[in-house]
Amino acid sequence: MSSNTIYRMGTANLYDNARLNVSQRQNQLTDLQENLTSGKRVVRPSDDPVAAAQAERAMTRINRIQTEQRALEVQRGAVAQAESTLGDAVGLVQEMRQLIVAAGNGGLKPEDRKTYANQLQSLREQLSEVVNRKDTNGMPLLGALGSQLTAFLGPLSGNPDYQFAGQPGQTASTGVTVPLTLDGHSALMFDPQRDGVYNAIGSTIPVDRTLTTSGITPTNPGLVTGNNYRIDFLGVGPGAQPNTTTAQYTITDTTVIPNVVSAPVTIPDYPSDKPMEVSVTGIPGLSFTIKGNPANGDSFTLKPSASLLSSLDSAIRDIGGAANNNAAAQAVGQALNNLDIGMERLHNMRGYAGELLNRADRITGDQTNRSIQLEGDRSRAEDLDMVKGISDFQNAQTGYEAALKSYAQVQRLTLFNFIN
Repeated sequence: MSSNTIYRMGTANLYDNARLNVSQRQNQLTDLQENLTSGKRVVRPSDDPVAAAQAERAMTRINRIQTEQRALEVQRGAVAQAESTLGDAVGLVQEMRQLIVAAGNGGLKPEDRKTYANQLQSLREQLSEVVNRKDTNGMPLLGALGSQLTAFLGPLSGNPDYQFAGQPGQTASTGVTVPLTLDGHSALMFDPQRDGVYNAIGSTIPVDRTLTTSGITPTNPGLVTGNNYRIDFLGVGPGAQPNTTTAQYTITDTTVIPNVVSAPVTIPDYPSDKPMEVSVTGIPGLSFTIKGNPANGDSFTLKPSASLLSSLDSAIRDIGGAANNNAAAQAVGQALNNLDIGMERLHNMRGYAGELLNRADRITGDQTNRSIQLEGDRSRAEDLDMVKGISDFQNAQTGYEAALKSYAQVQRLTLFNFIN
């Protein structure tokens, strides 16, 4: 009797073990099937807390990169629009330059030059619209560090010249961003100490004489004051040698009150039948030449130009109002000199915009590489090796089937079956 009791206890234990084994095998098979279905080794943090944390960090960084890339695309679009705007501005200025060259033709009549001036006026108005162009969000493309919605204001009451209605400067780029706007002040506005752009206007010269100046160039920008000047000729008469002429000129700073007048500068004797040519260096930081046949009372007025638009307005006014070829030549020469300086500013800013677009491309490339690396980190932390996963699933399936068969055999070990 005791032996039968022991035997029956062993059967019950075997039965429990077989049932537990089937349950474990079933749970294992379910987990492996879930891993195969999801393609992940770590389906929930409890599967592998360390791997789950690594995968979560990688996903957070990937999401941050995606956010940065969306912002960069907006910035890239704004810079591309600004670069296109500068390209349109360059095209308009080049077209105006061609008209100015044509207006310098000595065979033109005053009414012909007025026609050219009207064409220039139309193009200048287009340029004003272009430089105040806005992006898709209604913000100025050339707004620098911040400006009014109309960044460039024309001459208004109490404001005799163009102004940049904003804060000059350029926003710095970072490792993942580029600026949304460009420095329109640097592109279109002139600074006396940086550019030294002056416009020289001569007094009325009779048709039987010529007297013009070259373009004014800065020799030492740090010394340029930005003041207005006037050059007056006096003492024009016979020179010490036969058939020669001598002359003097003074330089007056008309901004300072009372005006400061320099001592007369004597021009060396020059042949009376040829135009004289003298270099004027008495204005701080500036240099230019005067060529022609001066007379007592002739003068030139020098005023700084505030912007490229200011230089264009001066060119339109002086070309349209030129009374003769001498005045037209003076207006054309000054306009071409100042437009070339303005074009250089536009080209520099446009080149900077192009570099920003290249930088955006480089940032996108770097972010793509980071995303690939982070995706690899996430995959190594939580993804399933499908070959190993299928093998483990098949092994578990085989083990589960064996456990079921073993359990079926254990189920037969009952007292009824034993008696039989």
